[in-house]
Amino acid sequence: MFSRVRQLDKSLVVSVSVLALYGLATLYSAGQTDVPTFVATIWQRQLIWLGLCVVVAWLTYRTSPRMLEWATPIAYAITVLLLLLTLAVGTGAGTAAGSKSWLSIGGHRFGQPAELAKLAVILMLARWLAGLREAPSGIRDLIPPAAITGLPCLLVLKQPDLGSAIVFVAILFFMLFWAGTKPSLLLLAASPVIGLALAFSTVAWGAWIAVLTVLLLWWRPYVWESIAIMGLNVLGGVIALPMWNRLAPYQQNRLLAFLNPDVDPRAAGWHVIQSKVAIGSGGLFGKGFTEGTQKRLAFLPAQHTDFIFSIVGEELGFVGVLVALALFGWLLFALLRIARRATDPFSSLCVFGIAGLFFTHIFENVGMTVNLMPITGIPLPFFSYGGSFLLACSLGVGIALRVAWESRQSGYGELGQ
Repeated sequence: MFSRVRQLDKSLVVSVSVLALYGLATLYSAGQTDVPTFVATIWQRQLIWLGLCVVVAWLTYRTSPRMLEWATPIAYAITVLLLLLTLAVGTGAGTAAGSKSWLSIGGHRFGQPAELAKLAVILMLARWLAGLREAPSGIRDLIPPAAITGLPCLLVLKQPDLGSAIVFVAILFFMLFWAGTKPSLLLLAASPVIGLALAFSTVAWGAWIAVLTVLLLWWRPYVWESIAIMGLNVLGGVIALPMWNRLAPYQQNRLLAFLNPDVDPRAAGWHVIQSKVAIGSGGLFGKGFTEGTQKRLAFLPAQHTDFIFSIVGEELGFVGVLVALALFGWLLFALLRIARRATDPFSSLCVFGIAGLFFTHIFENVGMTVNLMPITGIPLPFFSYGGSFLLACSLGVGIALRVAWESRQSGYGELGQ
Protein backbone atom coordinates (compact mmCIF):
# COMPACT_ATOMS: atom_id res chain seq x y z
CA MET A 1 0.00 0.00 0.00
CA PHE A 2 2.79 2.43 0.90
CA SER A 3 4.48 1.81 -2.44
CA ARG A 4 1.21 2.75 -4.15
CA VAL A 5 1.02 5.96 -2.14
CA ARG A 6 4.58 6.90 -3.12
CA GLN A 7 3.69 6.40 -6.77
CA LEU A 8 0.79 8.86 -6.72
CA ASP A 9 1.07 11.85 -9.05
CA LYS A 10 2.46 14.43 -6.64
CA SER A 11 1.36 17.52 -8.61
CA LEU A 12 -2.26 16.39 -8.68
CA VAL A 13 -2.31 15.23 -5.05
CA VAL A 14 -0.72 18.42 -3.69
CA SER A 15 -2.85 20.79 -5.78
CA VAL A 16 -6.08 19.03 -4.78
CA SER A 17 -5.04 18.81 -1.11
CA VAL A 18 -4.16 22.51 -0.88
CA LEU A 19 -7.37 23.49 -2.67
CA ALA A 20 -9.43 21.32 -0.30
CA LEU A 21 -7.78 22.92 2.77
CA TYR A 22 -8.19 26.41 1.29
CA GLY A 23 -11.83 25.67 0.58
CA LEU A 24 -12.43 24.25 4.06
CA ALA A 25 -10.94 27.35 5.67
CA THR A 26 -13.12 29.59 3.48
CA LEU A 27 -16.17 27.52 4.35
CA TYR A 28 -15.36 27.93 8.05
CA SER A 29 -15.15 31.69 7.53
CA ALA A 30 -18.50 31.64 5.71
CA GLY A 31 -20.15 30.59 8.97
CA GLN A 32 -18.61 33.37 11.05
CA THR A 33 -21.47 35.87 10.93
CA ASP A 34 -22.83 38.38 13.45
CA VAL A 35 -26.07 36.41 13.64
CA PRO A 36 -25.27 32.67 13.99
CA THR A 37 -26.87 30.40 11.39
CA PHE A 38 -26.62 26.74 10.37
CA VAL A 39 -23.65 27.72 8.18
CA ALA A 40 -21.56 28.15 11.35
CA THR A 41 -21.07 24.38 11.67
CA ILE A 42 -21.31 23.41 8.03
CA TRP A 43 -17.53 23.16 7.68
CA GLN A 44 -17.62 20.18 10.04
CA ARG A 45 -19.96 18.30 7.71
CA GLN A 46 -17.73 19.26 4.80
CA LEU A 47 -14.77 17.78 6.70
CA ILE A 48 -16.65 14.49 7.01
CA TRP A 49 -17.39 14.59 3.28
CA LEU A 50 -13.72 15.22 2.57
CA GLY A 51 -12.76 12.16 4.61
CA LEU A 52 -15.27 10.03 2.72
CA CYS A 53 -14.08 11.41 -0.60
CA VAL A 54 -10.46 10.49 0.19
CA VAL A 55 -11.62 6.89 0.55
CA VAL A 56 -13.64 7.10 -2.68
CA ALA A 57 -10.70 8.59 -4.58
CA TRP A 58 -8.39 5.83 -3.27
CA LEU A 59 -10.82 3.06 -4.28
CA THR A 60 -11.18 4.63 -7.73
CA TYR A 61 -7.39 4.86 -8.01
CA ARG A 62 -7.22 1.11 -7.38
CA THR A 63 -9.67 0.45 -10.24
CA SER A 64 -8.21 -0.40 -13.63
CA PRO A 65 -9.28 1.82 -16.57
CA ARG A 66 -10.19 -1.41 -18.40
CA MET A 67 -12.68 -2.29 -15.67
CA LEU A 68 -13.93 1.30 -15.72
CA GLU A 69 -14.40 1.18 -19.48
CA TRP A 70 -16.33 -2.08 -19.19
CA ALA A 71 -18.61 -0.68 -16.46
CA THR A 72 -19.22 2.65 -18.23
CA PRO A 73 -22.53 1.73 -19.98
CA ILE A 74 -23.89 0.43 -16.67
CA ALA A 75 -22.90 3.62 -14.84
CA TYR A 76 -24.40 5.74 -17.62
CA ALA A 77 -27.70 3.83 -17.52
CA ILE A 78 -27.90 4.10 -13.72
CA THR A 79 -27.38 7.87 -13.76
CA VAL A 80 -30.06 8.30 -16.45
CA LEU A 81 -32.48 6.28 -14.32
CA LEU A 82 -31.60 8.43 -11.31
CA LEU A 83 -32.27 11.58 -13.34
CA LEU A 84 -35.67 10.19 -14.35
CA LEU A 85 -36.39 9.37 -10.71
CA THR A 86 -35.36 12.89 -9.73
CA LEU A 87 -37.87 14.35 -12.19
CA ALA A 88 -40.59 12.19 -10.63
CA VAL A 89 -39.92 12.65 -6.91
CA GLY A 90 -37.07 15.17 -6.65
CA THR A 91 -37.04 18.29 -4.50
CA GLY A 92 -35.44 21.72 -4.70
CA ALA A 93 -33.12 23.64 -2.43
CA GLY A 94 -31.88 27.15 -1.75
CA THR A 95 -32.49 29.66 -4.52
CA ALA A 96 -33.85 26.86 -6.71
CA ALA A 97 -36.49 25.63 -4.29
CA GLY A 98 -38.97 25.23 -7.14
CA SER A 99 -36.75 22.84 -9.09
CA LYS A 100 -36.40 19.05 -8.88
CA SER A 101 -32.66 18.56 -8.53
CA TRP A 102 -32.30 16.57 -5.31
CA LEU A 103 -33.26 13.08 -4.24
CA SER A 104 -34.60 12.95 -0.69
CA ILE A 105 -35.38 10.22 1.82
CA GLY A 106 -37.59 11.06 4.78
CA GLY A 107 -37.34 14.76 3.99
CA HIS A 108 -33.52 14.71 4.06
CA ARG A 109 -31.69 15.58 0.86
CA PHE A 110 -28.83 13.21 0.13
CA GLY A 111 -27.65 13.87 -3.39
CA GLN A 112 -27.89 15.51 -6.80
CA PRO A 113 -27.75 12.85 -9.53
CA ALA A 114 -26.81 15.53 -12.08
CA GLU A 115 -23.32 15.81 -10.54
CA LEU A 116 -22.60 12.11 -10.98
CA ALA A 117 -24.24 12.18 -14.41
CA LYS A 118 -21.58 14.64 -15.58
CA LEU A 119 -18.89 12.07 -14.79
CA ALA A 120 -20.91 9.27 -16.40
CA VAL A 121 -21.21 11.32 -19.60
CA ILE A 122 -17.43 11.87 -19.62
CA LEU A 123 -16.85 8.12 -19.35
CA MET A 124 -19.44 7.28 -22.02
CA LEU A 125 -18.10 9.88 -24.44
CA ALA A 126 -14.54 8.63 -23.83
CA ARG A 127 -15.63 5.07 -24.58
CA TRP A 128 -17.37 6.08 -27.80
CA LEU A 129 -14.71 8.45 -29.10
CA ALA A 130 -11.87 6.08 -28.22
CA GLY A 131 -13.50 3.39 -30.36
CA LEU A 132 -13.48 5.52 -33.51
CA ARG A 133 -10.86 4.81 -36.17
CA GLU A 134 -10.52 8.51 -36.95
CA ALA A 135 -11.64 11.81 -35.47
CA PRO A 136 -15.17 13.06 -36.26
CA SER A 137 -14.97 14.93 -39.55
CA GLY A 138 -18.58 15.83 -40.33
CA ILE A 139 -21.88 16.72 -38.72
CA ARG A 140 -23.08 13.13 -39.11
CA ASP A 141 -20.14 11.92 -36.98
CA LEU A 142 -21.22 14.26 -34.17
CA ILE A 143 -24.72 12.78 -33.85
CA PRO A 144 -23.82 9.79 -31.56
CA PRO A 145 -21.75 11.82 -29.04
CA ALA A 146 -24.40 14.55 -29.13
CA ALA A 147 -27.05 11.93 -28.31
CA ILE A 148 -24.94 10.53 -25.44
CA THR A 149 -24.71 14.03 -23.97
CA GLY A 150 -28.15 15.20 -24.98
CA LEU A 151 -30.22 12.64 -23.04
CA PRO A 152 -28.98 13.52 -19.53
CA CYS A 153 -28.64 17.17 -20.55
CA LEU A 154 -32.33 17.38 -21.46
CA LEU A 155 -33.36 15.55 -18.29
CA VAL A 156 -31.34 18.01 -16.20
CA LEU A 157 -32.74 20.97 -18.15
CA LYS A 158 -36.22 19.66 -17.39
CA GLN A 159 -35.61 19.91 -13.60
CA PRO A 160 -34.83 22.81 -14.47
CA ASP A 161 -31.06 23.14 -13.87
CA LEU A 162 -29.68 25.42 -16.58
CA GLY A 163 -26.20 25.56 -15.04
CA SER A 164 -25.62 21.80 -15.12
CA ALA A 165 -27.06 21.60 -18.64
CA ILE A 166 -24.43 24.12 -19.77
CA VAL A 167 -21.72 21.96 -18.17
CA PHE A 168 -22.86 18.92 -20.15
CA VAL A 169 -22.58 20.86 -23.41
CA ALA A 170 -19.14 22.18 -22.46
CA ILE A 171 -17.92 18.65 -21.67
CA LEU A 172 -19.05 17.49 -25.11
CA PHE A 173 -17.10 20.20 -26.92
CA PHE A 174 -13.99 19.75 -24.78
CA MET A 175 -13.87 16.03 -25.48
CA LEU A 176 -14.62 16.38 -29.19
CA PHE A 177 -11.71 18.79 -29.43
CA TRP A 178 -9.37 16.37 -27.62
CA ALA A 179 -10.53 13.56 -29.91
CA GLY A 180 -9.21 15.53 -32.88
CA THR A 181 -12.32 17.26 -34.20
CA LYS A 182 -11.47 20.36 -36.24
CA PRO A 183 -12.26 23.70 -34.54
CA SER A 184 -14.18 24.78 -37.66
CA LEU A 185 -16.54 21.79 -37.29
CA LEU A 186 -16.98 22.52 -33.59
CA LEU A 187 -17.90 26.12 -34.38
CA LEU A 188 -20.47 24.98 -36.92
CA ALA A 189 -21.88 22.50 -34.40
CA ALA A 190 -22.11 25.26 -31.79
CA SER A 191 -23.63 27.76 -34.20
CA PRO A 192 -27.30 26.91 -33.38
CA VAL A 193 -26.63 27.69 -29.70
CA ILE A 194 -24.93 30.95 -30.68
CA GLY A 195 -27.83 31.81 -32.97
CA LEU A 196 -30.31 31.06 -30.19
CA ALA A 197 -28.43 33.30 -27.74
CA LEU A 198 -28.33 36.17 -30.25
CA ALA A 199 -31.94 35.76 -31.36
CA PHE A 200 -33.18 38.20 -28.73
CA SER A 201 -31.58 41.01 -30.75
CA THR A 202 -32.71 41.21 -34.37
CA VAL A 203 -29.58 43.11 -35.40
CA ALA A 204 -27.19 40.71 -33.65
CA TRP A 205 -28.99 37.66 -35.01
CA GLY A 206 -28.99 39.04 -38.55
CA ALA A 207 -25.27 39.81 -38.32
CA TRP A 208 -24.58 36.28 -37.08
CA ILE A 209 -26.52 34.73 -39.96
CA ALA A 210 -24.46 36.80 -42.39
CA VAL A 211 -21.19 35.70 -40.73
CA LEU A 212 -22.35 32.07 -40.72
CA THR A 213 -23.16 32.24 -44.44
CA VAL A 214 -19.62 33.44 -45.17
CA LEU A 215 -18.15 30.66 -43.01
CA LEU A 216 -20.19 28.00 -44.76
CA LEU A 217 -19.07 29.27 -48.18
CA TRP A 218 -15.46 29.32 -46.98
CA TRP A 219 -15.28 25.93 -45.25
CA ARG A 220 -17.58 24.20 -47.77
CA PRO A 221 -19.12 21.36 -45.79
CA TYR A 222 -21.50 18.93 -47.50
CA VAL A 223 -24.59 20.58 -48.95
CA TRP A 224 -26.94 18.77 -46.60
CA GLU A 225 -24.78 19.80 -43.63
CA SER A 226 -24.88 23.44 -44.71
CA ILE A 227 -28.66 23.29 -45.08
CA ALA A 228 -29.04 21.60 -41.68
CA ILE A 229 -26.79 24.11 -39.91
CA MET A 230 -28.49 27.13 -41.46
CA GLY A 231 -31.91 25.62 -40.76
CA LEU A 232 -31.08 25.08 -37.10
CA ASN A 233 -29.85 28.65 -36.76
CA VAL A 234 -33.05 29.98 -38.31
CA LEU A 235 -35.05 27.67 -36.04
CA GLY A 236 -33.19 29.13 -33.06
CA GLY A 237 -34.45 32.57 -34.02
CA VAL A 238 -38.00 31.24 -34.19
CA ILE A 239 -38.07 29.33 -30.89
CA ALA A 240 -36.06 31.82 -28.80
CA LEU A 241 -39.11 33.52 -27.33
CA PRO A 242 -41.04 30.27 -26.57
CA MET A 243 -37.93 28.85 -24.89
CA TRP A 244 -37.58 32.00 -22.81
CA ASN A 245 -41.18 31.65 -21.67
CA ARG A 246 -40.51 28.05 -20.61
CA LEU A 247 -37.66 29.03 -18.29
CA ALA A 248 -38.46 29.12 -14.59
CA PRO A 249 -39.04 32.67 -13.27
CA TYR A 250 -35.88 32.59 -11.12
CA GLN A 251 -33.84 31.61 -14.21
CA GLN A 252 -35.31 34.48 -16.24
CA ASN A 253 -34.55 36.89 -13.40
CA ARG A 254 -30.96 35.67 -13.15
CA LEU A 255 -30.38 36.19 -16.87
CA LEU A 256 -31.95 39.66 -16.77
CA ALA A 257 -29.86 40.54 -13.73
CA PHE A 258 -26.77 39.42 -15.60
CA LEU A 259 -27.50 41.95 -18.36
CA ASN A 260 -28.27 44.75 -15.89
CA PRO A 261 -28.24 44.06 -12.12
CA ASP A 262 -29.56 47.57 -11.39
CA VAL A 263 -32.89 46.77 -13.06
CA ASP A 264 -33.97 44.96 -9.89
CA PRO A 265 -31.30 45.65 -7.25
CA ARG A 266 -33.34 44.35 -4.31
CA ALA A 267 -34.33 41.03 -5.88
CA ALA A 268 -32.82 39.48 -9.01
CA GLY A 269 -29.82 41.81 -9.04
CA TRP A 270 -29.14 41.59 -5.31
CA HIS A 271 -26.83 38.58 -5.51
CA VAL A 272 -24.38 39.93 -8.04
CA ILE A 273 -24.42 43.48 -6.64
CA GLN A 274 -23.51 42.27 -3.15
CA SER A 275 -20.89 39.92 -4.58
CA LYS A 276 -19.21 42.73 -6.52
CA VAL A 277 -19.30 44.98 -3.47
CA ALA A 278 -17.70 42.25 -1.35
CA ILE A 279 -14.92 41.48 -3.85
CA GLY A 280 -14.28 45.14 -4.64
CA SER A 281 -14.01 46.10 -0.98
CA GLY A 282 -11.29 43.53 -0.40
CA GLY A 283 -8.64 45.57 -2.13
CA LEU A 284 -5.12 44.13 -2.36
CA PHE A 285 -4.88 42.17 0.91
CA GLY A 286 -8.51 41.98 2.04
CA LYS A 287 -10.21 42.77 5.33
CA GLY A 288 -8.75 39.77 7.15
CA PHE A 289 -9.76 36.15 7.60
CA THR A 290 -13.35 35.87 8.95
CA GLU A 291 -13.66 39.69 8.98
CA GLY A 292 -15.60 40.30 5.78
CA THR A 293 -18.38 42.79 6.52
CA GLN A 294 -20.69 41.85 3.65
CA LYS A 295 -20.48 38.26 4.84
CA ARG A 296 -20.77 38.97 8.57
CA LEU A 297 -23.86 41.14 8.06
CA ALA A 298 -25.44 38.44 5.84
CA PHE A 299 -25.63 40.75 2.82
CA LEU A 300 -23.77 38.19 0.73
CA PRO A 301 -26.24 35.49 -0.41
CA ALA A 302 -25.43 31.77 -0.68
CA GLN A 303 -22.02 32.51 0.80
CA HIS A 304 -21.29 28.83 1.51
CA THR A 305 -22.20 27.59 -1.98
CA ASP A 306 -22.65 29.77 -5.09
CA PHE A 307 -20.80 32.86 -3.82
CA ILE A 308 -18.09 31.38 -1.64
CA PHE A 309 -15.44 32.84 -3.94
CA SER A 310 -16.69 36.30 -3.01
CA ILE A 311 -15.52 35.63 0.56
CA VAL A 312 -12.02 34.96 -0.74
CA GLY A 313 -12.03 38.33 -2.52
CA GLU A 314 -13.44 40.26 0.44
CA GLU A 315 -11.32 38.76 3.21
CA LEU A 316 -8.06 37.91 1.43
CA GLY A 317 -8.18 40.50 -1.33
CA PHE A 318 -6.54 40.34 -4.74
CA VAL A 319 -3.68 38.27 -3.32
CA GLY A 320 -6.06 35.61 -2.00
CA VAL A 321 -7.93 35.51 -5.32
CA LEU A 322 -4.65 35.20 -7.21
CA VAL A 323 -3.52 32.32 -4.99
CA ALA A 324 -6.83 30.48 -5.48
CA LEU A 325 -6.74 30.92 -9.27
CA ALA A 326 -3.08 29.82 -9.34
CA LEU A 327 -4.02 26.65 -7.46
CA PHE A 328 -6.84 25.95 -9.89
CA GLY A 329 -4.41 26.53 -12.75
CA TRP A 330 -1.98 24.07 -11.15
CA LEU A 331 -4.77 21.48 -10.91
CA LEU A 332 -5.77 21.91 -14.55
CA PHE A 333 -2.16 21.80 -15.72
CA ALA A 334 -1.60 18.54 -13.80
CA LEU A 335 -4.68 17.00 -15.42
CA LEU A 336 -3.63 18.13 -18.91
CA ARG A 337 -0.18 16.61 -18.41
CA ILE A 338 -1.74 13.31 -17.32
CA ALA A 339 -4.12 13.32 -20.29
CA ARG A 340 -1.27 13.95 -22.69
CA ARG A 341 0.81 11.08 -21.28
CA ALA A 342 -2.01 8.53 -21.00
CA THR A 343 -1.27 5.14 -22.51
CA ASP A 344 -4.59 4.74 -24.37
CA PRO A 345 -7.26 7.00 -25.94
CA PHE A 346 -9.98 6.09 -23.42
CA SER A 347 -7.85 7.11 -20.43
CA SER A 348 -6.65 10.28 -22.13
CA LEU A 349 -10.18 11.35 -23.05
CA CYS A 350 -11.44 10.62 -19.53
CA VAL A 351 -8.83 12.81 -17.88
CA PHE A 352 -9.26 15.64 -20.39
CA GLY A 353 -13.03 15.49 -19.90
CA ILE A 354 -12.51 15.76 -16.14
CA ALA A 355 -10.26 18.77 -16.72
CA GLY A 356 -13.00 20.28 -18.90
CA LEU A 357 -15.55 19.67 -16.13
CA PHE A 358 -13.37 21.44 -13.56
CA PHE A 359 -12.58 24.32 -15.92
CA THR A 360 -16.26 24.92 -16.74
CA HIS A 361 -17.24 25.00 -13.06
CA ILE A 362 -14.34 27.30 -12.16
CA PHE A 363 -14.96 29.67 -15.08
CA GLU A 364 -18.71 29.87 -14.52
CA ASN A 365 -18.59 30.18 -10.72
CA VAL A 366 -15.83 32.80 -10.57
CA GLY A 367 -17.34 34.62 -13.55
CA MET A 368 -20.78 34.94 -11.98
CA THR A 369 -19.34 36.47 -8.80
CA VAL A 370 -18.12 39.47 -10.83
CA ASN A 371 -21.04 39.49 -13.30
CA LEU A 372 -19.02 38.17 -16.24
CA MET A 373 -21.31 35.13 -16.39
CA PRO A 374 -25.00 34.68 -15.51
CA ILE A 375 -25.85 33.21 -12.12
CA THR A 376 -26.57 29.52 -12.63
CA GLY A 377 -25.88 27.99 -9.22
CA ILE A 378 -22.71 26.18 -10.32
CA PRO A 379 -20.52 25.13 -7.34
CA LEU A 380 -16.80 25.91 -7.13
CA PRO A 381 -14.66 22.73 -6.97
CA PHE A 382 -13.32 21.96 -3.48
CA PHE A 383 -14.73 25.24 -2.10
CA SER A 384 -18.53 25.17 -2.26
CA TYR A 385 -20.37 23.12 0.33
CA GLY A 386 -22.04 20.00 -0.97
CA GLY A 387 -21.38 16.28 -0.98
CA SER A 388 -22.62 15.33 -4.44
CA PHE A 389 -20.24 17.53 -6.42
CA LEU A 390 -17.35 16.88 -4.05
CA LEU A 391 -17.92 13.16 -4.53
CA ALA A 392 -17.92 13.56 -8.32
CA CYS A 393 -14.69 15.60 -8.10
CA SER A 394 -13.08 12.90 -5.97
CA LEU A 395 -14.05 10.19 -8.44
CA GLY A 396 -12.51 12.27 -11.21
CA VAL A 397 -9.30 12.79 -9.24
CA GLY A 398 -9.13 9.05 -8.52
CA ILE A 399 -9.45 8.23 -12.22
CA ALA A 400 -6.73 10.73 -13.11
CA LEU A 401 -4.39 9.33 -10.44
CA ARG A 402 -4.82 5.82 -11.85
CA VAL A 403 -4.15 6.99 -15.40
CA ALA A 404 -1.01 8.81 -14.20
CA TRP A 405 0.17 5.67 -12.40
CA GLU A 406 -0.32 3.50 -15.48
CA SER A 407 1.51 5.95 -17.73
CA ARG A 408 4.41 5.97 -15.26
CA GLN A 409 4.48 2.17 -15.26
CA SER A 410 4.71 2.22 -19.05
CA GLY A 411 7.92 4.23 -19.02
CA TYR A 412 7.30 7.91 -18.26
CA GLY A 413 9.15 7.58 -14.96
CA GLU A 414 9.19 10.51 -12.60
CA LEU A 415 9.17 13.25 -15.24
CA GLY A 416 6.98 16.21 -14.26
CA GLN A 417 6.84 15.21 -10.63
